[in-house]
Amino acid sequence: MKLSVIIPVLNEREELPSTLATLKSRLPTAEIIVVDGGSTDGTREMLNQRAETIALDATRGRGSQLNAGAKIATGEVLLFLHGDCWLPGDAWKLMQQALEQPQVQGGAFLIRFAEQHPRSLSLIAKGINARTRVTKTATGDQAIFVRREVFDRIGGFEAWPFFEDVRFVTDLKQYGQFAILTSPVTISARRYIANGPWRTTFLMYALRVGYWLGVHPTKLYRWFQDVRPHLQNVS
Repeated sequence: MKLSVIIPVLNEREELPSTLATLKSRLPTAEIIVVDGGSTDGTREMLNQRAETIALDATRGRGSQLNAGAKIATGEVLLFLHGDCWLPGDAWKLMQQALEQPQVQGGAFLIRFAEQHPRSLSLIAKGINARTRVTKTATGDQAIFVRREVFDRIGGFEAWPFFEDVRFVTDLKQYGQFAILTSPVTISARRYIANGPWRTTFLMYALRVGYWLGVHPTKLYRWFQDVRPHLQNVS
């Protein structure tokens, strides 16, 4: 099986080089596609200097960017990765083992934070992992992967700025099982540190409740007022 990794980015000049270096060392044969949504911090210029990475531009918004990357991907398996996430060393082996089971159509990983302080981060990660195990679902920073043929059947992601990942996993599970891989991806805790771990956690769960109550993601995103520190000055 050939793997295509699709990374939507917006102002990720600081974190993205580390993510790409990890991919190159751990997935040397994977096709890597980075989709920029209009970065102004030098991300696009940095990508232009990396011959091993396919870079393209797309309408801003994770759903739109992910679909643009998937459209040109050539792999039988698609892996959607955030620009500040780092895969475990056995990621591809675990994905292949999961997909050897014909009933498994995709999956995602558990998580851990790159930062160890404040200590509340470890509790928050445990809570996220417990929710993942119980619900058999995941969000975009958990490195969602899917068979290409199933992605096409679903029709890709909704062109939403928010919760496109939750909707996608819900749709994916209609076609078969969604595997949860126990080796964790490492993710940046910058959002939690910048805005307070418990405050950010409460906000994310409140938004999730709003989504399940039927509030449209576009409206939820306005409430969100992007708390990621590297995007606070992006218009």
